Amino acid sequence: MIRRGDELLIATRNKGKSKEFREAFREIGVTVKDLNEVAGLPDVEETGTTFEENATIKAKAIAALVGMPVLADDSGLCVDALSGAPGVYSARYAGEPSNDAANNEKLLRELDRIGAAAVILPEAGDGFATLSAARFACSLVLYDPSDESRLAAEGDVEGRILNRPRGSGGFGYDPLFWIPSLGRSMAELALEEKNAISHRGQALRKLLTMLEGKA
Repeated sequence: MIRRGDELLIATRNKGKSKEFREAFREIGVTVKDLNEVAGLPDVEETGTTFEENATIKAKAIAALVGMPVLADDSGLCVDALSGAPGVYSARYAGEPSNDAANNEKLLRELDRIGAAAVILPEAGDGFATLSAARFACSLVLYDPSDESRLAAEGDVEGRILNRPRGSGGFGYDPLFWIPSLGRSMAELALEEKNAISHRGQALRKLLTMLEGKA
């Protein structure tokens, strides 16, 4: 399993995710690179039915090709009013190629289609309302092909879906995800604030604790 001074490949081309991982692993002396820095690697088909299954599939498939430790995550948005959708299909909810704006637009269309009741948010002002309870969920899987070791960690954060985007930070569904306890959307948080409470931040802290225990 990885130690200080090692190099780790993150199985993502998402620059937002990559930035979060780089910040976290820098603190334990591990150098991170992502799929944008490795030529010739194919996209891995995500055939799992859970976030952890998909993360495991990606980590093992990429590790087999590059012969080094790989960290993969599968994460997504689970909306109560949509029976947990988009779930494992979050990244490609509006189809391929993945597009954040299109995914957000489809989510709002689906909530409108089912007649989700809007609850006005006086503290947000300017006519903002929430349409459903929801949660972000993340599964991280670290796989080291040298000894076939595997570590897995999960995290989630509860919130509500806004009736329109708010904030310019983050990525994915962040502009539509309202955090009642903070009175802001995920896209209004600084990176440090987001990492402190996010599903991915929680899973990362659990994983780093596991690694420290194996050091």
